[in-house]
Amino acid sequence: MSRPPTHRPAYELTDAEKRDLTQLINQGKPLPEKYRFILFEDKREVELTWNGKTRDVCTTVLPFQSLEHIDEPRTETKIQEDFFDSRGRQHKGWTNKLIWGDNKLILSSLKSGALRRQIEDAGGLKLIYIDPPFDVGADFSMDIEIGGETFHKEANLLEQIAYRDTWGRGADSFISMIYERLILMRDLMAVDGSIYVHCDYRVNSFLRLAMDEVFGRDRLRNEIIWTYSGGAIPIDDFPRKHDTILKYRAGDSHIFNTQYKPYNELTAKRMQNIHKGVMVDVERGTPVTDWWTDIKVPTGPANKEKVGYPTQKPEALLERIIRVSSNEGDIVADFFCGSGTTAAVAEKLGRKWIATDLGKFGIHTTRKRLIGVQRELKAADKNFRAFEVLNLGRYERQAYLNVTGRLTGKQKTEALAIKEREFRDLILRAYKAEPLQGESFFHGKNAGRLVVVGPINLPVGRLFVEEVITECRKRGASRADMLAFEFEMGLFPAVLEEAKSKGIDLAPKYIPAEVFDKRAVDRGQVVFHDVSFVEAIPRYAKGKSAKDKLTISIELTDFSVYYTQGAAEAAIASMKEGKSEVMCEQGQLIKVSKDKNGVVTRDVLTTAEHSYQAPGRYTVAVKVINIFGNDTMTLVPVNVG
Repeated sequence: MSRPPTHRPAYELTDAEKRDLTQLINQGKPLPEKYRFILFEDKREVELTWNGKTRDVCTTVLPFQSLEHIDEPRTETKIQEDFFDSRGRQHKGWTNKLIWGDNKLILSSLKSGALRRQIEDAGGLKLIYIDPPFDVGADFSMDIEIGGETFHKEANLLEQIAYRDTWGRGADSFISMIYERLILMRDLMAVDGSIYVHCDYRVNSFLRLAMDEVFGRDRLRNEIIWTYSGGAIPIDDFPRKHDTILKYRAGDSHIFNTQYKPYNELTAKRMQNIHKGVMVDVERGTPVTDWWTDIKVPTGPANKEKVGYPTQKPEALLERIIRVSSNEGDIVADFFCGSGTTAAVAEKLGRKWIATDLGKFGIHTTRKRLIGVQRELKAADKNFRAFEVLNLGRYERQAYLNVTGRLTGKQKTEALAIKEREFRDLILRAYKAEPLQGESFFHGKNAGRLVVVGPINLPVGRLFVEEVITECRKRGASRADMLAFEFEMGLFPAVLEEAKSKGIDLAPKYIPAEVFDKRAVDRGQVVFHDVSFVEAIPRYAKGKSAKDKLTISIELTDFSVYYTQGAAEAAIASMKEGKSEVMCEQGQLIKVSKDKNGVVTRDVLTTAEHSYQAPGRYTVAVKVINIFGNDTMTLVPVNVG
């Protein structure tokens, strides 16, 4: 926000200064910093500067692709009959959004794309809370608890790239990243909206100055100190026991609902003695200040909030923020949602929400958490909304293959053909395949296997697979790799068996998004994973009781989620004694344990049981997600009762 210019005394350049400046300009060298204030009018009293600073922001607008619509059957939820149809599907009103992808592109597309109208029709974006990755030197690996066991998740390459872009040049990279996103967030907010940014001592000074510049110094409402619980780590100075939450408003007014902290019994009696004859509202207590000491960090395995994220924030923290700065029905957003605390609390408090994250594991964690919240609210006969899982679709490919300029139709076709050829060459290089010259169908060769790259903007379907099999037989080839960004649902494993029956060893592999990072390609870091699929069958209880008749088990009969041949063997070999891991092995989900003597045992984990409330025909969605967030799903029809 600009301010009136600061009046300075006129400064007359000397002849020597003029000569020096002319020489520096002719040589293309930067001018000394002092001339910035002498030669140019500066309307800012204080400004944060960094290497590569620009006020330009992303203007890309990309379409959102719907991956899943989640709304549990709720015909028995009487209070929402006008909200859902007879099948339990939400048929009108705002649907909450869980979006996977780069939040810069998401924010730009929300700001200027088709969803902006939905946001405005739903009352506008009233509150943003973000907890960006401010831990300088941290990585994206984490320990995850599954069924009482702890497993270590290393960062995938997309997360490594994001970390490198955020911290590759230290503070400069972080400020550049957050500055652009703050501008996009500000432009998306309602005029009476507020934003809370969570940080600690490492970046709070940078963020304060950046937010002063983006929102205006007069829009700072509070610098909240959250003094968290738990033992402080002993260091050679005062132990650190707090985080900072910066609160700014978007316009000249903002929503503020005063919150109160109850008095304890001793304080209440003291207050009554001091104010004799004056009623003290013990339940309401005293207004909450900007110093929060009463919110504890969720700890311990028995805590229901814990979902395995090391930086997970307590629901009580978000509950206070959401109650203060929004009302029921308002839209709340978190663009670094992590484990989904903001969305979970917003749902419980009757707010609409938007949550985004770059990590696919974070998206799946949030999805699972919100399904649990839906079920809790449904059991309590309380209102709740459906939510949809979105991403930006094929945005990397669209951006890479974009043809611009004033070209004729023929020229555009030729330019696009060149770009597609260059794109295939990039994919082959990432796959470490040797390009084939003069070949009409296959594009490369790798370790004695033919390699073909599938359609760029379409999922690979049965017809394409049949064409691959035909071309292999024409050439007398028995082994081929098929690379694609997407495959039609339900395509595998049937077509692989068909290829095998014709003597063809066909290996479909996903092209990862990392192919768009030249540095990763040059360093040979890109990994192409085998296609994922799952097969399941229902098993009915054999008992004759009413409960037995309504109970089924789903058994995974074949399963693979981005399984790479040899990965299980390598993982077992590197496993430490006394540890265990869950992995995919020969189409089964296996818990592999190694005892202190090095003895390895395997337990199959491929069945799940469910009891229905009433007989009937149902469809069971079987979704398998590994700890990296990769997933696959199949639908199994069942007849109960």
